[in-house]
Amino acid sequence: MDEKEKKNRLANESSPYLLQHSENPVDWYPWGEEAFDEARRRDRPIFLSIGYSTCHWCHVMADESFRDPEVAELMNRAFVSIKVDREERPDIDDIYMTVCQMITGTGGWPLNIIMTPDRKPFYAATYIPREDRFGRVGMLTLIPRVSGMWENSREELAVSSERIIKALKENLESESGDMPGEELLREAYRQISGEFDQDYGGFGTAPKFPSAHKLKFLLRYWNRSGEQHALEMVEKTLMAMRRGGVFDQIGFGFHRYSTDRSWILPHFEKMLYDQATLLAAYTDAYLITGKQEFRETAGELITYLVRDMRSPEGAFYSAEDADSEGKEGSFYLWSIDQLNEILTEREAALATRYFNLEEEGNFRDQATGRKTGENILHVTESVEEVAESLDMKKEELERLLASITEKLFLARSGRVRPGRDDKVLADWNGMVIEALAAAGAAFGEREYTMAAADAADFVIGNLEDEHGRLLHRFRGDRAGIPGLIDDYAFMISGLIELYQADFNLSYLEKAVDYMNTALKQFWDSSRGGFYTSPDFQENLIIRKKQSYDGAVPSGNSAMLLNLLRLSRLTGDSLYEEKAEDLARAFSSPAGRAPSGYTGYLSGIDFALGPSCEIVITGEPGGEDTAKMLRELHQRFTPNMVLLFKPSETGADNDQAGRLKSIAGFTGSLPAVGEGAAAYVCSGFSCERPVSSVAEMLKLLKSRR
Repeated sequence: MDEKEKKNRLANESSPYLLQHSENPVDWYPWGEEAFDEARRRDRPIFLSIGYSTCHWCHVMADESFRDPEVAELMNRAFVSIKVDREERPDIDDIYMTVCQMITGTGGWPLNIIMTPDRKPFYAATYIPREDRFGRVGMLTLIPRVSGMWENSREELAVSSERIIKALKENLESESGDMPGEELLREAYRQISGEFDQDYGGFGTAPKFPSAHKLKFLLRYWNRSGEQHALEMVEKTLMAMRRGGVFDQIGFGFHRYSTDRSWILPHFEKMLYDQATLLAAYTDAYLITGKQEFRETAGELITYLVRDMRSPEGAFYSAEDADSEGKEGSFYLWSIDQLNEILTEREAALATRYFNLEEEGNFRDQATGRKTGENILHVTESVEEVAESLDMKKEELERLLASITEKLFLARSGRVRPGRDDKVLADWNGMVIEALAAAGAAFGEREYTMAAADAADFVIGNLEDEHGRLLHRFRGDRAGIPGLIDDYAFMISGLIELYQADFNLSYLEKAVDYMNTALKQFWDSSRGGFYTSPDFQENLIIRKKQSYDGAVPSGNSAMLLNLLRLSRLTGDSLYEEKAEDLARAFSSPAGRAPSGYTGYLSGIDFALGPSCEIVITGEPGGEDTAKMLRELHQRFTPNMVLLFKPSETGADNDQAGRLKSIAGFTGSLPAVGEGAAAYVCSGFSCERPVSSVAEMLKLLKSRR
């Protein structure tokens, strides 16, 4: 093999994950035709490795194998090796993760696939150790074995890969079903109730994930049915997560998941989408319950996002690593001695009591299971309960805790911080835009709405191609990768919410533009629903449609709600027709496992109604206008959409004209006198306008 063939080709990539492997002795290629052409030329199988920059076991496999000269030499002889960042190419990851789950019954990252030069897989695994270990085949055994099969049993591999492709295609070919009804919502609620952990909150046992879309579905179900247990499950889960080690008690933000049932021991990476979806859940829970702890948690999440995850231009970065200085979680762990060095004697005793520190530590080494002397800060009692047990006033305890956390935060700032994945993704930014806009409206915090607008302006200004189509990724000064359905879905969600928070019509217009583009490029005209990739995208082995709601709702679930909301906002019946086609397209798989489709079922909840549209008319800066909007923003009304029509005078006349062009029905809703008025509409008809908040709320209640 000559020098050219040994060259690692990742150095010029934008992905932080790919750049982490750019110095490996493995001859990595990025995904692209060059790699597949080379595999055909050399008659070698492809070794496809998929991960992401903050993935702990990806780091472990890189250290053990991809940086190891012996493993690398074997790989370079046997394979053409391709590295993919799953966050840059979720479409590729989705296909081959499905393959892995079909072959092995499980999945995860790193994801390793061995396939033919024409992209057909015949082997799949997640983490592979360097050497055989506890029944798990190692790289030093696997590579020669696969090479031997490639040389001597290729026909068997071909048969196996064809069988996998056939099963993959059959898995996708589901016929449209009936339009779901309320019984499916009830069945989802029953299933989720059965999964609920009565002792610690959350669903299932360990590991426990946030599952914010399940919580949001439960809030909708409570709103529809009045079922108190639905709300109780949400409250207990949100409270337990905020108090657990899965929440960064000093610097805020949620870690990826809890490895134990009681939310204490986290996997320490922090993902942008978790912050966004949980911010939305805490905001909704506050609107329903008025509990200050939910309001405070939402504010802490925003503090973390703006302080640690926002670029100077206003967009939001993707993730923070679990590891620093080669150890998972070291940035977040504390010993009693460290507290004694930083805090006064009284503060150290109080911090030990409140945050549940132990002299021998409560953190156990994952390999040995032994306590390390380090602690994960977590809370088991409320401030009121601790104050009472210590015979202190609540206000004094709060003052001392504020001093403690400030001192610990400053001390921690001197530590080596975990790596940050600073790429900007359109879909994840869309989630943050939606959550920030909703929080800004709910809490009356203008700066939250402005932060959402800054992120939206960045995506619109930097992640569109020359045709106005979304791009998926931006890093440094480079945007790239054609947008996927998730990019359109979550940006549309964000722009709709942002419009309803500040009524800048440009955001609603852009949401409509993106929806029309998505319908042209992603819609399946034969079976309904949206494909993951656009019609002009490169050929993959299949063109997949995602419906299952995993860590976040699928693009199709988000689009169902988007179509319904846009149909109400614009009065365009095409969007409602597409929404029904989409709902029918995924009703069969949702019917088989409804608790796995709670994002989709939130859209079904909207479709089943009742829903309403409210149009406020008046002066943009008027106090009576603001009062009406404030009342609507600060209520939990998930099946409501909100439009603002400024009085048709002066500069506002242009706004009214633009609104009429996008939502034609508003042209027949004139302003009432000189003050603000509200039109409450549903079922394609509007009540007479009312000019008082009390009358507006009475009509809204009757429509609900």
